[in-house]
Amino acid sequence: MRLLFFVTLLVCSVPLVSGADDLEGTFDDTVRPFLKTYCVSCHNADDTEGDLDLDSDRDVTSVVTHFRKWMVVMDRLQAGDMPPEDAEAHPTPEARKRVVGWIAGVRQNEAKRRAGDPGIVLARRLSNAEYNYTIRDLTGFDLQPAKAFPIDPANQEGFDNSGESLAMSPSLLKKYLEAARHVSEHLVLTPTGIDFAPHPVITETDRDKYCVNRIIDFYRRQRLQYVDFFYALWQYQLQHTAGDPETRSLHEFASSQGLSPRYMETLWEILNVDAAPDQVADVGPLAALRIMWQRLPSGNTPDDVAQAKRQCQRMENFVATLRERLVPEVENLTTPEVHKGSQPLVLWKNRQFVTNRRRYAGGISDVGDLGALLELKPGSAEASAMDVPEDENRLQVFEQTLETFCSVFPDTFLVSERARVYLDPKEEKGRTGRFLSAGFHSQMGYFRDDGPLYELILSDEERNELDRLWLELDFVTSAPMRQYAGFIWFDRTDSRFMRDSQFDRFRAEDKDCTSEAKVRALAEAYLAKAERVGGNPKALEAISFYFEDMSRTFRRLERLKRESESVQLDAVVGFAERAYRRPLTDTQRQSIRSFYQHLRESDGLEHEDAIRDSVVAVLMSPNFCYRLDLPQQRVADAAHQDVEPLDDFALASRLSYFLWASMPDQQLRDLAASGRLHQREVLVSQVVRMLGDRRAQGFVNEFVGSWLGFRQFQQHNGVDRNRFPQFTDELRQSMYEEPIRLFNEIVRTDGSILDLLYADYTFVDRALAEHYQIPADQLDEQHDGWAKVDGVDRYGRGGLMPMAVFLTKNSPGLRTSPVQRGNWLVKYVLGEHIPAPPAAVPELPSDESQLGELTLREALQRHRADPSCAACHDKIDSFGLVFEQYGPIGERRETDFGGREVDSHVRFPDESEGTGIAGLRDYIRRSRQSDFVENVCRKLLAYALGRSLELSDETAIDQMTASLASDGYRLQHAIERIVTSPAFLNKRVKADFN
Repeated sequence: MRLLFFVTLLVCSVPLVSGADDLEGTFDDTVRPFLKTYCVSCHNADDTEGDLDLDSDRDVTSVVTHFRKWMVVMDRLQAGDMPPEDAEAHPTPEARKRVVGWIAGVRQNEAKRRAGDPGIVLARRLSNAEYNYTIRDLTGFDLQPAKAFPIDPANQEGFDNSGESLAMSPSLLKKYLEAARHVSEHLVLTPTGIDFAPHPVITETDRDKYCVNRIIDFYRRQRLQYVDFFYALWQYQLQHTAGDPETRSLHEFASSQGLSPRYMETLWEILNVDAAPDQVADVGPLAALRIMWQRLPSGNTPDDVAQAKRQCQRMENFVATLRERLVPEVENLTTPEVHKGSQPLVLWKNRQFVTNRRRYAGGISDVGDLGALLELKPGSAEASAMDVPEDENRLQVFEQTLETFCSVFPDTFLVSERARVYLDPKEEKGRTGRFLSAGFHSQMGYFRDDGPLYELILSDEERNELDRLWLELDFVTSAPMRQYAGFIWFDRTDSRFMRDSQFDRFRAEDKDCTSEAKVRALAEAYLAKAERVGGNPKALEAISFYFEDMSRTFRRLERLKRESESVQLDAVVGFAERAYRRPLTDTQRQSIRSFYQHLRESDGLEHEDAIRDSVVAVLMSPNFCYRLDLPQQRVADAAHQDVEPLDDFALASRLSYFLWASMPDQQLRDLAASGRLHQREVLVSQVVRMLGDRRAQGFVNEFVGSWLGFRQFQQHNGVDRNRFPQFTDELRQSMYEEPIRLFNEIVRTDGSILDLLYADYTFVDRALAEHYQIPADQLDEQHDGWAKVDGVDRYGRGGLMPMAVFLTKNSPGLRTSPVQRGNWLVKYVLGEHIPAPPAAVPELPSDESQLGELTLREALQRHRADPSCAACHDKIDSFGLVFEQYGPIGERRETDFGGREVDSHVRFPDESEGTGIAGLRDYIRRSRQSDFVENVCRKLLAYALGRSLELSDETAIDQMTASLASDGYRLQHAIERIVTSPAFLNKRVKADFN
């Protein structure tokens, strides 16, 4: 907007030079003589003060190529601070205007001629961040494989997502290979394809951890507390009896509460029996439960909720206490000479536990006084229902209700960890952490014991998922084979049963120990000895079942592994299509398959290693590592064009790497395949969807961190922690996150970019709130410990400018730096170019306490007395001095380290005055808001296009800034304009701009 206003002003006050011939003539006749007289003595190839060489451009074409520096010249001439005051000669105002008008004319002419030109966007590798995000979305886990890569350099706009800066070197290529191999170590081969684990799964231990943890995570997601079901049923009953027309079905209500609809319906039927009274038993635990259920309150008074919760807890206690007394004891199965911890005997005992989970085994008469046991009030209806009848017929009815009770309320829904089951349970009780263990000693092995969960709780879909997880446990870990090898080892050592010579050919280390022939032979020899030494029939049956069951399992897994090989290779091809972000050609498909076959046949690799190396090859392909952004395929007779539309798959990638810093998802790929993605309404709808997706955090992190220059702050070590012990790693991380959370809020709510300047809210966690002196009672923390706090102006906060991350980053450590802080604000926030300081600039003391009698403001004034320094300092010092009320780590203060009172009153470049952050905001709102808006638009466009801006972008930027003002400065509006612009939708395929 500043440039648009400035050019408009020039149109009104200075005759613009237009037309290529006029521009060239004026350059030779007016501009070059001006430069030679006033500029090139300091700004030449040998002496590039302010990073400007004004002697190398000899024609308009060269000027256009290096126009960025000419914009700086125009700014400096218009401001009147160049040549500096101490220069030997100064141009007349008319001479300045002629050169400024010529530069503006070049800009206007070139911008008009090339408006909408997409410019050259070089093919480039993925940035480190993009690589990490893409691997995350490919694998489902944030593996961070690029963490060992060197830091990516930035382009002229400050971003590291352009071909101008992202080169590939041999050493970096080696790191790419290491990263690809690291990712492949997370590869899991499953019966249905390939998957990835959050940790490497090369070793057996790691594979066990991966598969076991998934099952444990599934179990932990289940809500199995009876009190939760009883209370939810009471809530449902209140809605049901009230006749609310919006009452959902019991199935829908249960789902909304995160409870099993299947089990809710079972309990509802138990507690609300519709049968005639003479068909319902009035004795037994179900009758007692119904009585307790009927005593739940009506829900008409405020105390009813608390009373209902207490009554539901009593119901749970009733069920749990009684059920515990009805669990039958299972003795160890023993037989001569076989160790009682041998697998066939332990697994038999486990199966008995499973059989008894929902079974009533009798013995209610031996339990004792049930009323006292269950803490039922004597004489109450539920106590009477639990009196064990002496009449044989009523006792039979009582025990029938116990069968139903035990079936509906199992002794446990699942067993997730198990100690050694053949030893004393009391002594083994403390042995926890053996997840899914079969309960062996010195042997690995898993045992599935979740029948009640499976039968009573889970939906069909959940049952399928759990079955799949258990199958993958066996498939991925080869657990049954390893368990069987452990059995042979144990029975040859601890058990001694297999020390006879006839067992010598059966060794745990033999690769073929699980073959069908060897399993059959061992079974025959084992059973023969067991019978010979007087084995009891039940034990012999358990031994026979063990060998048969293990052999069936081995054969099933062997068959699955053979059948899955082609499926897994197909999955690698599918993985490549996602990784390459476009449909594979037939040649690419065949290349992947041929590479796999070569690894198997020529290199002699096993299937799993060949699959793993094939994934590495996919991740090393330029189709994955590079952004190519291909144009649409031309028809054979189409005229050659310099600029062509991107094909929809390239557009999907450009869109996703803009808004997610990652690969397109399935919806984007589907839209690309349909050929509809380039349609304006589709693009706009995708912007809305993508900005609402969690992956938009990638855009927030990468754009804001690079734009505002704090991406590396998490490693910032410029603070003296002896002087500032409160600057902990935790506080540093909190500082880093604050601007990200503010920008994320604007993205999430489609807010105004002006909130970055003027918001009277911010985001803090407890560490940052304490640093900002925000009372803890102001925090309404979210699940991650952060809170949005309104009205923070009273704490000197709000918006980007007073955030501690920027104040700390731009301080030397033991003092503030108005120069660094002002430079940051002018350069990064307002978008003004400030040249680098001369190399010989004297340093101010690093510690405020060493300034003597001078304040920092006074020390700066002495420094500015040098005319060669004054021009830049006039532009930045006031913007830094307004922050003097904030110390070196952004803490509010009234005095500096020398005990001097800080002064944040300044005179701004427009000669107006203001104090502190409030005065700065007023000045920007009055005089520089348009500069900020233009700067945001420039940065957004440069980030989106993945290149430095060119003159062809000026028209688009002017249009963006103008339209933003008419639409509440909504960030989403700016993004929509970018993704529907010609520069975003097209690709220059020829470098010739003439």
